[in-house]
Amino acid sequence: MNKTFDLIVFDWDGTLMDSTAHIATSIQKACADLGLPVPDRSAASHVIGLGLGDALRHVCPSLPAERFEDMVDAYRQHYLNGDATIELFEHVQEGLAELQQSGLFLAVATGKSRKGLDRALTETGLGTLFHASRTADECHSKPHPAMLLELTDELGVAPGRTLMVGDTTHDLLMAQNAGTHKVGMSYGAHPVSALRECQPLALFDDFRSLLQWLKPQIG
Repeated sequence: MNKTFDLIVFDWDGTLMDSTAHIATSIQKACADLGLPVPDRSAASHVIGLGLGDALRHVCPSLPAERFEDMVDAYRQHYLNGDATIELFEHVQEGLAELQQSGLFLAVATGKSRKGLDRALTETGLGTLFHASRTADECHSKPHPAMLLELTDELGVAPGRTLMVGDTTHDLLMAQNAGTHKVGMSYGAHPVSALRECQPLALFDDFRSLLQWLKPQIG
């Protein structure tokens, strides 16, 4: 059977790693530290997947430019304080290994910084499973298509043979802008209703369901 996809690109936070709540809480605590209006959980979660700068500017529009670095520092301190407690979603580790063994290219496109992604790849032991990655400090932030287009170019795979897997509308709109296929994970930062509006090929409630769906697609 011929494969439908040659490359699968994964978002990180909220897709592979169960970090949505921790990121949102870290944003809220950083706002409180600086005496800024504290966004509710929905607003703090909505910006997950964007680059940190874009995320903080969006969720804290009243933040004075001269205090932006203070906000970044406060967020990073709160995030790193609990970073070691965050775990991968169930079935991610063995599922990614299975996908790699099938001969697919695997990649990551994330709103994390390069330093943050490299730390996460090392701590989880997933670094050897991915052939390439792009981060928000290397590319335009999602939903701009740059991350996906750079990954497909680097790995020599056509966008039409590429699948983006993400938990936010930022991920799915990036895929749409890049001309790749897309599926959504319902357990992350954005509500299912918003994901459905982006018209993904499918929506999944857990990683195992994604793997089962992929099996006939990858030969």
